[in-house]
Amino acid sequence: MRHIGIRRSTVTAVVPAAVAGSIALLLAAPSAAGAVERQAEQPVARVPKLGVTGIVVPQRAPSAAAAPATYTVQRGDTVFGIATRYGLRTADVLALNGLASSSIIRPGQVLRLVGSAPAPATPATPVAASGTYTVVAGDTISAIAKKHRVTVQTLFAANGLGWSSIIYPGQKVQIPGAAAAPAAPAAPSAPAAPSAPAAPVAASGTHTVAAGDTLTSIAKKHSVTVQTLFAANGLGWSSIIYPGQTLKLAVPAPAGTPAQEPVPALDAEQVAHVQLIVRIGRELGVPDRGIAIALGTAMQESSLRNLSWGDRDSHGLFQQRPSTGWGTEAEVQDPVRATRAFFGGASDPNGSITRGLLDIPGWQSLTFTQAAQAVQISAHPDRYARWETAATTWLAQFG
Repeated sequence: MRHIGIRRSTVTAVVPAAVAGSIALLLAAPSAAGAVERQAEQPVARVPKLGVTGIVVPQRAPSAAAAPATYTVQRGDTVFGIATRYGLRTADVLALNGLASSSIIRPGQVLRLVGSAPAPATPATPVAASGTYTVVAGDTISAIAKKHRVTVQTLFAANGLGWSSIIYPGQKVQIPGAAAAPAAPAAPSAPAAPSAPAAPVAASGTHTVAAGDTLTSIAKKHSVTVQTLFAANGLGWSSIIYPGQTLKLAVPAPAGTPAQEPVPALDAEQVAHVQLIVRIGRELGVPDRGIAIALGTAMQESSLRNLSWGDRDSHGLFQQRPSTGWGTEAEVQDPVRATRAFFGGASDPNGSITRGLLDIPGWQSLTFTQAAQAVQISAHPDRYARWETAATTWLAQFG
């Protein structure tokens, strides 16, 4: 007879479900609390914000790299892109290198990024020249100076130029102290710049145009108005003067005499923009002369109209260009934003990307044209002066 073996097994006590659940909860409580504490110790992942298009918007913009003293242009570079990369204003980079917003930069060209441009109102001391160079398309003062192993300041002094001066193909540039200046193509040489600043002459005399002269600078030198030079020489705002040309001078108008050019009447749209510019200028605490400069600039650039077109990608009241950092196409056509960007200062909507009037050191000591040009960097800087009297009149009428 076989004995049946009995397998030993663990006897599990039968416990009511409610009691078992309570026991399990008590046993699990310390573990859960520890998990919560451990979770609290872990860094909380921040959920990136989403823009209206669903694109992830970074919480903090990457800091700009420190700007080197110079930068060598690479293929595909733009002045705006280089300035943005190093947290600089486009206008400052242009001014440091004697460039205009329409200038073309080329691979291999060396740009200055650190330093300060001299105030345009301070002429350099003339230096005797020892050679000449004929400007070709694409030249800049900086490139010419480097080619002849002289400083930009030396070229300024020898040719009566400044940071706001414009050079053009065919123009003769005096090269002082150059070790070996390249031979210029055979052509009649322009008269050399005077070895010392010419003293103001009697209003009944004449002025011989030198390289770098503008109608505005000639008028200022001889204490006459630009309109007086026009009337005495049969010139207009579209006229071109050249080295060696003789201009007649006239008796300066007494202080307070209205300009010969009548102040144009404005329509409703133009008046609205005058009032807007004045209002924003007052809000920002801009002196009356600064507001008048803004009015004259807007009149020259857009006839005080908010244009949806312009030269290249210029748009709006001040014909600001998105490609040089003034904002998007929609932003530069917002008259309020465009006006605040022109004035600049602490409330500049573009921050440090562009340079407004209040950001120009010593702007109050500059001429009307110099102050407007320092902001706009126009290819035709002399044209702002024509609106000085009109702008002052509009400020008095609508301000």
